[in-house]
Amino acid sequence: MRNTIPFNDGWNYSPNFSDEMIGSIASDGFEQVRLPHTVCITPFNNFSPELYQKISLYKKVFVTEKSWEGKKIILSVGAAAHESTVFLNGKELYTHRCGYTAFDVDLSDALNPAGKENVLAIKVDSRESLDIPPFGNVIDYMTYGGIYREVSLKILNPIYIEDVFVTTKGNRFNSRVSLSSESVPQGFTLRQKIMPSVNAPVTGNPDQPCVEINTGASKKIVLTSANASGIALWTLETPALYMLTSELLDENGTVVDSVETRFGFRDIRFDESGFYLNEKKIKIRGLNRHQSWPYIGYAAPKNMQREDADILKYELGLNEVRTSHYPQSQHFVDRCDEIGLLVFTEIPGWQHIGGETWKNQAVKNVEDMVRQYRNHPSVFIWGVRINESLDDDDFYTRTNSLAHSLDSSRPTGGVRYLKNSSLLEDVYTFNDFSFYGVGKGVLHKKKVTNTRGGYMVTEYNGHMFPTKSFDCESHRTEHALRHATVLDTVAEYDEIAGSSGWCAFDYNTHSDFGSGDYICYHGVMDMFRNPKLAAAVYRAQSESDVVGDVLEVSSAMNIGEYPGGARGDVYIITNAESVKLYVNGIFIKDYFPKDSPFKNLRHGPILIDDFIGHRLVDEDGIKEKHGKAVKSMLFALQKYGVDKLPFRYLIKGFFLWLRGVTDANHLRQLYGKYIGNWGGQVVSYRFEAIRGGKVVKQVSLGSAVRAEIALSTYRTSLVEDGTYDMSLVRISALDVNGNLLPYCQEAVELRTEGKIELVGPSAVSLKGGHAGCFIKSVGEAGEGKLIVKDWTGTETTLDFTVALS
Repeated sequence: MRNTIPFNDGWNYSPNFSDEMIGSIASDGFEQVRLPHTVCITPFNNFSPELYQKISLYKKVFVTEKSWEGKKIILSVGAAAHESTVFLNGKELYTHRCGYTAFDVDLSDALNPAGKENVLAIKVDSRESLDIPPFGNVIDYMTYGGIYREVSLKILNPIYIEDVFVTTKGNRFNSRVSLSSESVPQGFTLRQKIMPSVNAPVTGNPDQPCVEINTGASKKIVLTSANASGIALWTLETPALYMLTSELLDENGTVVDSVETRFGFRDIRFDESGFYLNEKKIKIRGLNRHQSWPYIGYAAPKNMQREDADILKYELGLNEVRTSHYPQSQHFVDRCDEIGLLVFTEIPGWQHIGGETWKNQAVKNVEDMVRQYRNHPSVFIWGVRINESLDDDDFYTRTNSLAHSLDSSRPTGGVRYLKNSSLLEDVYTFNDFSFYGVGKGVLHKKKVTNTRGGYMVTEYNGHMFPTKSFDCESHRTEHALRHATVLDTVAEYDEIAGSSGWCAFDYNTHSDFGSGDYICYHGVMDMFRNPKLAAAVYRAQSESDVVGDVLEVSSAMNIGEYPGGARGDVYIITNAESVKLYVNGIFIKDYFPKDSPFKNLRHGPILIDDFIGHRLVDEDGIKEKHGKAVKSMLFALQKYGVDKLPFRYLIKGFFLWLRGVTDANHLRQLYGKYIGNWGGQVVSYRFEAIRGGKVVKQVSLGSAVRAEIALSTYRTSLVEDGTYDMSLVRISALDVNGNLLPYCQEAVELRTEGKIELVGPSAVSLKGGHAGCFIKSVGEAGEGKLIVKDWTGTETTLDFTVALS
């Protein structure tokens, strides 16, 4: 039977490399580290990528066990950025030339005898001058370095199961089992059973398999198939997963190897009318994700990866994510399987196509990507083209054909920015940056391609409107409205299968891009996964049982934020049935989803067209028949200001004066009372989200002089399972009503106590009212505490526990 041993502890790391260091057991000058590991902890911004571009060395000393005799000993590396050469006891064994895919290395023949020490060394080259994808030209993301995913050691019998590939059609199950040997002894058999796993219903006897198969295993490839009974389909709402256990038995009936493969029963297809999951048409609504975080780059352990999937599904309400621009952690995709989040994954690259050696590696990357991710039901398309590259039919014929030969159950796509590009793949996947703030959010399909096949928008917005969480309110509002406009247009155009916006999270990038501080502020969340206003637009498209009750207002109603106090348009973003607005405790109006100008969205942003209600009549003696006209004048002044008032409102004001309804002075007084209020008492606003006749969420705006620090995290219980655990803590400055203070840029001090440690700086400044930090376990069970001290000396704490599995 196989035994898989976590191999993440006890490593020694040197940021320098020399040949003499490879076989030496000495570790003087090395740092003791645990995996995942980054070659350097970076600043938040304003740092050069030269920090992580180096050739470094990881070494681990281990003893050959007596029980390993006659076994295959396989080192499995989740990913190391970007070229990795593995040595054992000074002998070079293998070089892997991709920083985004896993690789296995057979250590068996280079091991020292039982009881003796071995020196395992991995030389990691993280320089961006390598002749491999994605390198060769500028790249709009930092690529970091290190063994940044987990490592394990597999102890196997000489003949073992090398790979299991599962496909389904309806309730029909098919598997392709690859064995490690071309010549399997007579009498070997394969035994398989399928059992319910995550989200799968159990009917009848819980120990009764859905499928049982026994067949001969006398050759390298064994094909099996069967109809499964009582199964549930994998859907976005109920992503039912099943576990296939494949056991290899020798001629005596002894199990010599066993492999578990998790999968789901589901059918997918694209055609010119859209995307279908189990023959149900789905409008794809997603964002792109980079796998990076502040300070640690790519080096985040299992639970951090899984939480990113939860953020996308449960905080942003998405049904899809594109893993731009490379395959990402198996932990992340595992979680997407579990929660019903579709995954578009693609080979590494960004615009540049290199020479033949470079292309050959890209083709190898296609093979590794498909083989390593093809059992994930969430993966619905293979990206087999270098992102935004020019056409190269010879090259892309190879990548497309290879993907189809390895997996005929999924379509291929190739992300491009070119109209009428040469289409070798199944789906025309297009980065549409046509929207500049006016008109439709994306192009109609017929303006991009005449293909009769599927069509999907894979990027939009992004660099067209970068937005920082500390930008002015009108900029943050425009950012949200641009995302809403694209979503609205995609919903309108039936032949567009859906879209992935650019992007989910801000990210560190090279100086050629970004805002001059090595950050691309293209996300609907910042790098610590704190939401910007645009995040609410996505969240509101999902129902409350997925994302909770959503209620955001685009303005804090502070007139000093705007020139001349002209506040402009204000929007409600909600997934509620209605929203009640009160001003100074007086009911003004009910707002409903149908009031939104975004008519193709179920819950588009709703323009607030009335802060006055019936008060002009009740308090100011304006006649009922003139109330609407006076209101429109006041709101025009709010939106445009006096100097830029459109001519039609000047005419309207003239007729109101002519009829004796009001004059310029009276309008100025009414504006001061209801809109501007410059120098007057602060106006209070209350918004109540209504569902089922009850208030489910409330936003109160007005006087809120005190700032408080709030800490939030997905987990305060850390569990070491094969390596350290880590938790992202989001830090926010809130007023007494719980509203974010986006212009609070003060610094906070961070420290920890107990069995945890802080990753990153011990003092950070808030940006847009937000910050974040990472809490990491240290290999000991117990308790810990994060203490955050604000600029007034007030301390806010968060308690953690650490368990060892």
